[in-house]
Amino acid sequence: MMAVCPLVDLARGEARRLDVEPPIAVFHTEDGELFAIDDTCTHQDASLADGWLEGCEVECPLHASKFDLRTGAVDAPPAKRPVRTHEVSVRDGVIFVGVSADAPSAPAGVQVSTNAAPVSTDAT
Repeated sequence: MMAVCPLVDLARGEARRLDVEPPIAVFHTEDGELFAIDDTCTHQDASLADGWLEGCEVECPLHASKFDLRTGAVDAPPAKRPVRTHEVSVRDGVIFVGVSADAPSAPAGVQVSTNAAPVSTDAT
């Protein structure tokens, strides 16, 4: 599990991008739920952390593909492949992400590593 940030630092309705390979986006929904998915849209190379969060769904800022944060499934095209989901927990007020062992999905022409190695983590 890798530390993301204190829970109080990620407001409801916001997302945080983790600089790992491949990048991961952590979302805090308006209902207070936490989800983590691969940050790169599977249609084209766009950050989902920069997208629009509504309920348990994120809309890609580039071409409006939508992904279910609970399952990673595509809810609206043009994306056709799901994004990988990750385990999220909160311990002692800090958000942690457990990186999935599943292979990441990436848009055509984008290569990603299969192991998320932290570039930087700041949980203070």
